[in-house]
Amino acid sequence: MIDYRIKSVDGYSPKIGELVSMLEHTRAVTLKDIKELTQQDLDYLSAEDSNSIGALLMHIASIEFVHQLITFEERDINNKELMKWKAALELGPLARQTIKKNSLDFYLNELALIREQTLKNLKNYTDDWLFEERQWANGVTHNYYYLWFHVFEDEISHRGQIRAIKRSL
Repeated sequence: MIDYRIKSVDGYSPKIGELVSMLEHTRAVTLKDIKELTQQDLDYLSAEDSNSIGALLMHIASIEFVHQLITFEERDINNKELMKWKAALELGPLARQTIKKNSLDFYLNELALIREQTLKNLKNYTDDWLFEERQWANGVTHNYYYLWFHVFEDEISHRGQIRAIKRSL
């Protein structure tokens, strides 16, 4: 059952607990939207240059994975990791060629494994960490709270695409 309240989740500092609540709500809605999709549905391309639902699900997982690296390890993705995630991160032609013929359970497992690591790691930080300011190479200031907000913002955006694709199935 989906919880429609944002509240601090036990086991986390207050703001991180609220962030976890938002991440988990976002994921619960996504999972509800995809729960009965077949492999054929997951591979369906609504246009020659579109992305499949499967590719979008892998993209959601890849964005969260990269944000784990950036925030928990303070590094970018390495070449070995990029071999697994490149198609999902970039989407487009490479994703259309390589992200297909997977069951719903495959995608659910990928999403769950990444999320499990996120939740485990977030327990190690305080609210002060969320607000620590960093600066990108282009001089733009950001904080970890924004980066994790972006994870579920991206998922919500792609969930809209998934819903549009489902309407054309």
